[in-house]
Amino acid sequence: MKIGLIGKGAIAQYVSNAVQARGHSVCAVLVRSGSVSQNPELFVDSVSNLTANTELVIDCAGHRALEEYGPQILACGLDLVTVSIGALADQRVAGALASAAREGGAKLHLASGAIGALDCLSAAATGKLEKVTYVGRKPPLGWMGSPAADKLDLEALTIAETHFKGTAREAALRYPKNANVAAAVALAGLGFDQTQVRLIADPSITRNIHEIEAEGDFGQFHFQISGNSLPDNPRSSALAAMSVISKLEQISSPVVL
Repeated sequence: MKIGLIGKGAIAQYVSNAVQARGHSVCAVLVRSGSVSQNPELFVDSVSNLTANTELVIDCAGHRALEEYGPQILACGLDLVTVSIGALADQRVAGALASAAREGGAKLHLASGAIGALDCLSAAATGKLEKVTYVGRKPPLGWMGSPAADKLDLEALTIAETHFKGTAREAALRYPKNANVAAAVALAGLGFDQTQVRLIADPSITRNIHEIEAEGDFGQFHFQISGNSLPDNPRSSALAAMSVISKLEQISSPVVL
């Protein structure tokens, strides 16, 4: 497939290398206008140039990029893959994306990001789900630049501290760079307003730890994953980048699990 990318950070670089290793090609990368000169043969600064020769677009640039560019891409009939799932907590953004997808006959594909077990959760949601809780733990410095820094002295923390407790919608809107996992869990299960979230700064850990607990007609499960970061950026999840490639393989494969 001919792939267009949004963004040039660590996840975008991983995705670019991985898609090309699988025989696909990257036709264009949408970046800010001031960055086009870094690679003028590949970088573009408009959606029209991004979509001119592509069959699929992958967003690796975050909530604001999905909000700004997503509707334009979907409305012109191109499918879009994103890990910026937390952006859908804003009902205005979610509505604009859904409307554009219907207008263009396209689909917005949500990559699972840094969490697993969403297939189990979404299957359980076809019956009656009674409770879904997501707990996200990161080392204190992993929360720098987030609202956690206003509540806790992250550099001096010696014990684990919960700095957020609320719904998945509240988490995704308050922590746009940190709560995509909470949003993914919400969309797979009970929704943004019924999914409970706790976010914890924990000085005893060195990796990001994500947990899902769910109860319902299916029974109950507890899933936990301790994730590595990408080598080029300690704040980017390796599994989030890998989930984009998994989604691409689902789209391009004749047999899908």
